[in-house]
Amino acid sequence: MFPGAKVLAAELDAEFPITRRVVERVPTDKLAWQPHAKSMSLGQLAQHLALIAGNVARMAQTDGLDVATRPSTYASGESTSAILATFDQSVAASKAALADLDEARAAATWRMTFGEREIFALPRISVMRLMCLNHMIHHRGELVVYLRLLDVPVPVVYGRSADENPFAQPAARAAG
Repeated sequence: MFPGAKVLAAELDAEFPITRRVVERVPTDKLAWQPHAKSMSLGQLAQHLALIAGNVARMAQTDGLDVATRPSTYASGESTSAILATFDQSVAASKAALADLDEARAAATWRMTFGEREIFALPRISVMRLMCLNHMIHHRGELVVYLRLLDVPVPVVYGRSADENPFAQPAARAAG
């Protein structure tokens, strides 16, 4: 694995457990819930988040994506356990793709288009970081807001949450 892929892999290895912790909190009985009519449902958002890591693998294997051919809505996960299984498969695929990525392929241009219109063209490794790592963190943040609105205890993402404090003394941790 070349150095740029090692750096991205290390960042993903740090973010994947955090993302999994957030997805673990998704209540299966609330998958159809939406905070707003224009928002994805909880199940759609969680399923989308679970699939993002696998995009690393797809981006490593292709030279671009025509978003005009993509569905405009996302499928909902069937259950929290099914969403977690999808996430775990997605993580494994991304790790394998990065392990196989050589420097020439990483530096090659990857294009996002909408039909004939080019949205952007960047080195593949940059797109993998932007569209996978940053995209995952963005949607994880949305999912945390959904959990808060549903009054589900929010896990630690960075530092502490209002529900968990890893810095507190052990007796204080139990109290929140």
